[in-house]
Amino acid sequence: MIRKPMKSGLAMLLMMSMVVTLCGCSVFWSEKHEIKNYETKAPETTGTSQEKEEKEMDWEDAVDLAADYLKTMTTEEKVGQLFVVNLEQVDGRKGNYYEFHTCTKTMQKNIEKYHVGGVILFSRNIANRKQTLKMTEGFRNTGRIPLFICVDEEGGSVARIGSNAKMETTSFPTAEEIGKTKDDTYTYQMGKTIGSEIKELGFNVDFAPVADVKTSDLNEEIGDRSFGDDPDKVADYVSAFVQGLKKVNVASAVKHFPGQGSSSGDTHKGSVNIDSSISKLRKVDFVPFESGIEAGADFVMVSHISVSKVTETSVPASMSPLIMQTILREELGFQKIIITDAFDMASITGSFSSADAACTAFLAGADIILMPQNLDEAYQAVLAKVEDGTITQERLNDSVIRILAVKIQRGMLSKEQIKQEKAADSTMSQQPASTAEVTAKATEKAEKNKTEKVDKKKNKKR
Repeated sequence: MIRKPMKSGLAMLLMMSMVVTLCGCSVFWSEKHEIKNYETKAPETTGTSQEKEEKEMDWEDAVDLAADYLKTMTTEEKVGQLFVVNLEQVDGRKGNYYEFHTCTKTMQKNIEKYHVGGVILFSRNIANRKQTLKMTEGFRNTGRIPLFICVDEEGGSVARIGSNAKMETTSFPTAEEIGKTKDDTYTYQMGKTIGSEIKELGFNVDFAPVADVKTSDLNEEIGDRSFGDDPDKVADYVSAFVQGLKKVNVASAVKHFPGQGSSSGDTHKGSVNIDSSISKLRKVDFVPFESGIEAGADFVMVSHISVSKVTETSVPASMSPLIMQTILREELGFQKIIITDAFDMASITGSFSSADAACTAFLAGADIILMPQNLDEAYQAVLAKVEDGTITQERLNDSVIRILAVKIQRGMLSKEQIKQEKAADSTMSQQPASTAEVTAKATEKAEKNKTEKVDKKKNKKR
């Protein structure tokens, strides 16, 4: 069962010991950013006229409903929810980066086979409005458990939809330009507009905003995707963007924890280490993430960077229990979904198989594995770890409840559906055996009796 985060004495002692060892101090970032009510400010002209603002269910209530729904799920379904995949992984073809423009029967079959938690679309999958609407509708009608239908729509240089004029959506400047010329009210309206527009197209998750504080001019992966080098200012932009998405009931994902604005490499191309202490991370990099969490972010996406001064290893943050459990869960108090960055990136594939990567990340504290290079290998490996007890049912259930609770909170999974499926599950468990089952058992018994009679006759002849 998911509970409100509690800092046990043991956990606190371990964390304090770690901080003293690594940093020589135990200074915690404790200043809280005021959560502003942006609706009191005058809206900007950007936006759609078809917004539908929905009241958000309390997290505790969503968790309770999720725990109820969990009782109707098989172990295979639970494991499948731990994966969000690109279309290549459910199409079945070898290779990557096909320009899929339809939700095919093969995709639907494999989504149902692996019970995946969600899919992500890229620019190559998005041709025009009519095509995109039909495609997302296909995914919405696939599987028993509603899918996360995800897209990276940050605005600026990463806008899978906004960069395509045929989509007829609002175009926004880069985060870097916004940080220099706009205030956080603009960012709120930006989040709200992006949320409304992608929701109209059938998406329910935006992998945004970027919460990295860019402190290195050599940074090539984040670049103009960061709102700037001032952690407090970036925190305000991040909070505003999250609230904008939340206002139209679209799930948000702040990224890339623990912050890779100081890096000089690119995790898409290989391993990257940042030379940051825990003290520096707390004073700079964590600030926007904590602000986004307070604003109600649904996901925190964890990067593949290594933070060797903190973890004392070269293990990527997306596979580190210290980063995900001790810091993100315990210290920052994040209750919702921890999702990894894409696992088809060279920083992962260069050192790990799909099976090892998925199992290591999940055991370290991730709830969702994004884009494993080989879905079948990753899924089967996690399932095997559950079946042999390496991954406990309790650990699996914790993650699945978080995933379901976000789907409930964002309106993907309704109270009515949960009630109906619980009732159907209860009815099925109480029903007598079907005619087919009775016939099969009778046939089996008859065959057994026949075999026994033949054996007796043979024995008599002997």
